[in-house]
Amino acid sequence: MTYRDTLDWMFSQLPMYQKQGATAFKKDLSNTLKLAEYLGNAEKGFKSIHVAGTNGKGSTSHMLASILQEAGYKVGLYTSPHLKDFRERIKINGAEIDQQYVIDFVKEFKSVGQSIEPSFFEYTTIMAFKYFAEQKVDIAIIETGLGGRLDCSNIINPEVSVITNIGLDHVQFLGDSLPDIAGEKAGIIKLNTPVVIGRKQGETVTVFDFIALQNKADIIWAEDTECNYKLDLSGYYQEENSKTVYATIKELIKQGWNISENNIASGFVSTVKNTDLKGRWQTLQQSPKIICDTAHNIDGVRIIANQIEDLQFERLHIVWGMVDDKDIEAILNLLPKVGFFYWCSPNIVRALNVKKLMEAGLKNDCIGLAYSSVQEAKKAAIDNANENDLIFIGGSTFVVAEVL
Repeated sequence: MTYRDTLDWMFSQLPMYQKQGATAFKKDLSNTLKLAEYLGNAEKGFKSIHVAGTNGKGSTSHMLASILQEAGYKVGLYTSPHLKDFRERIKINGAEIDQQYVIDFVKEFKSVGQSIEPSFFEYTTIMAFKYFAEQKVDIAIIETGLGGRLDCSNIINPEVSVITNIGLDHVQFLGDSLPDIAGEKAGIIKLNTPVVIGRKQGETVTVFDFIALQNKADIIWAEDTECNYKLDLSGYYQEENSKTVYATIKELIKQGWNISENNIASGFVSTVKNTDLKGRWQTLQQSPKIICDTAHNIDGVRIIANQIEDLQFERLHIVWGMVDDKDIEAILNLLPKVGFFYWCSPNIVRALNVKKLMEAGLKNDCIGLAYSSVQEAKKAAIDNANENDLIFIGGSTFVVAEVL
């Protein structure tokens, strides 16, 4: 099998939430536990930090990895989804998992699917755990895929649990209120293990307090942490994320991890270099300036809309596509109305039909035209822009993936 053959098998044979949505979602951990046992419970072979939350968990995970790398540790990093290549999901000190390892893993354990029938995310999570254990990482940063309590990554016993914030997203799986969603995310809180929570939100505080008390886990509210380090990540939302990261690092230092102030400072300004993080308020070119961002839910879009409005430009061009399980009206209502929209659909099954998106846009005073692909929408925006204009590309991780 080639690497391409291997990926084709994984994408076609294993149910994948990013492509299929609800049909790939598993409602308990039984499959994960069976798969983990079959492969020798590799999750017990390394130390970890577990990161959940509605927004910011990817940036938080990458910043944590960067700081720990600067401190000299061998650091695993497991995040999702990938933007261009599957191997982005599994890294050690910024280096992606070897193609040959992916091929060999699938060859060796392909047959397990016949008896356990894992999802794509269950399969790849266990692959990451096995890789980190075999490579003897000092610590791994493990990002949840969806939720927390029932997420297949939730079989680890971390040094610190991290919950960035709570917002309304994936409500069909996690609940349609902030307390309900908080309860699902709080499922990663473990017995006698500190938990860092990025944002103190009135409706969720009692949920976290109760579950932490049940688990005898100390809560650290990161928004009370003063963090004045410079960052190489420039999105407005990174200020909150950096506080969450700093609070987590301080907990590790309390536990005896050797991390200096210089390590922290250099880690914060080297996140992109150390981890190759992409798609977070990323500038793709100047003249005209093109910025992309993966924000795709109400909380995330509200922040990027505010940041767009604070920029200086002559005209605004917005290339925008979405998946079909979001609150479309609420999200479109947040976008700047001064821009011209280039509506598009990412090339996945879950994509929102571009005509539906344009119709919803018109109802929310977002004027624009529909295009047959993300690339066509981007090209039209560039053709119509002058050197002092701003082109923003977003609405979905999958839209951003197609322009990188």
